Amino acid sequence: MVMEAEEEQEKESLHLEAENQKQKTSVKGVRDLLWTPINWFKMLSSELHWSFVVGVVIVYGISQGLSMGLSRIGIQYYLKDDQKVQPSEAQVYFGIIQIPWMVKPFWGLLTDTLPILGYRRKPYFVFAGVIGVISMLVLSLDKKLDLTISLLSLMVGSAGVAIADVTIDACVTQNSISHPSLAGDMQSLCGLTSSIGALVGFSLSGFLVHLLGPKGVFGLLSIPPGLVILVGVMHREPHVRTFTYTQVSVKFLDACKTMWTTLKCGNVWRPCLYMYLSLALALNVREGMFYWYTDAKGGPSFSQEVVGSIFSIGAVGSLLGVLLYQNFFKSYPFRDVLFWTQLLYGVSGLLDLILVLRINLKFGLPDYFFVVIDEGVTQLIGRIKWMPLLVLSSKLCPAGIEGTFFALLMSIDHVGMLSSTWAGGLLLHVLKITRTQFENLWMAILIRSLLRIVPIALLFLIPRTDPNLSILPPEMLRTKKGHDTHEYETLEMAALVNVT
Repeated sequence: MVMEAEEEQEKESLHLEAENQKQKTSVKGVRDLLWTPINWFKMLSSELHWSFVVGVVIVYGISQGLSMGLSRIGIQYYLKDDQKVQPSEAQVYFGIIQIPWMVKPFWGLLTDTLPILGYRRKPYFVFAGVIGVISMLVLSLDKKLDLTISLLSLMVGSAGVAIADVTIDACVTQNSISHPSLAGDMQSLCGLTSSIGALVGFSLSGFLVHLLGPKGVFGLLSIPPGLVILVGVMHREPHVRTFTYTQVSVKFLDACKTMWTTLKCGNVWRPCLYMYLSLALALNVREGMFYWYTDAKGGPSFSQEVVGSIFSIGAVGSLLGVLLYQNFFKSYPFRDVLFWTQLLYGVSGLLDLILVLRINLKFGLPDYFFVVIDEGVTQLIGRIKWMPLLVLSSKLCPAGIEGTFFALLMSIDHVGMLSSTWAGGLLLHVLKITRTQFENLWMAILIRSLLRIVPIALLFLIPRTDPNLSILPPEMLRTKKGHDTHEYETLEMAALVNVT
């Protein structure tokens, strides 16, 4: 009996020990999950300096992500309710607002070749912030702006974001050259902060548009460019003491020659062509869908808060896309990732078709429930498709004009998106989709979804290489020595208070 009792006690002891071990393992797993992103940020801060990470967070997360979330809903309701434009016209106006992004090579040439008061990056951050603040305040405070002046102000605000973007892109690209193994991590950082910012912006946008109106939202949008001014003030870089402005024309010509030489490289022009065609062929009919969302007769008649929540779910999908790429797909060849994402991107477009044809209601699925699934899935796939193109772009930039060339690659993307937006507007116009007529919207969605699959046939333009290795020849990655070209150093932001 005593031995049996001892055996039972020993079994209970072993059982309790096993349970404790499971609990410790579970707690450790949760702790590791929570600390993984923190350790990732620490690693990037250690390798690239904490101030670079802060600069990326402000420009990508707040100036772009948060502002995009707030401005998209604000501009849509401003054009629809205040200016009373048609969906096809709204598509054209959105394209016009994005024109400053298509001249990014010009901003890049300025940041690379034209120092102001002896600094290459600092003045451009400040200038971008100043024009952004002014443009948003004009839109907010003047109650009787006509459409032309409103579009001009929105273009100036867009230019401010574009200039800040190309300046921080130069910093990212420099670090991608000096730390090629971290190129994917840096693009993930950009995408992560942008997605989180967009999530917050979209989550608040509907509520703020309902509470303050579109013009009140424009007033709030003067805050992010103010933070960009702060980035410019904090930015630390070597002062160019021997620069003379007569060098500018020479440097412009040198930069143009280097760009042309690089573009003639097969590993460069082929991906550029693919990036343009993949974006241009995916026709954008977003404004047609937005007008249908808010229509009381033909559509679900969603409120501002509901529309904002839908786009916030899309931002969650975009964020998940960044995390999935960072953790599972960043080491796969570009071509393999693009094949599957392009295919899924086309299929996901058919979810809009199910919604517009009201098939979801026949299966008892409410419009809102189906729309948030549609938006989340589409944005997730779209972000995973976009990430390898960003990483590839950062690896195609030659030394000496990294900001300019990355801006050129991004401007090609924006020309593709403009082509998609204006072609989508033309499609809406041809199919007679207006503020109140949506009978042919299903046809526009079907055409768009089919065209999204076409770029799969063009994947031979993408190099099948290890994404962790450099693509350009070594001679294109070497910097020149001399007073007129800066060597690639890790860029830092000077502390507001200098510690001696």
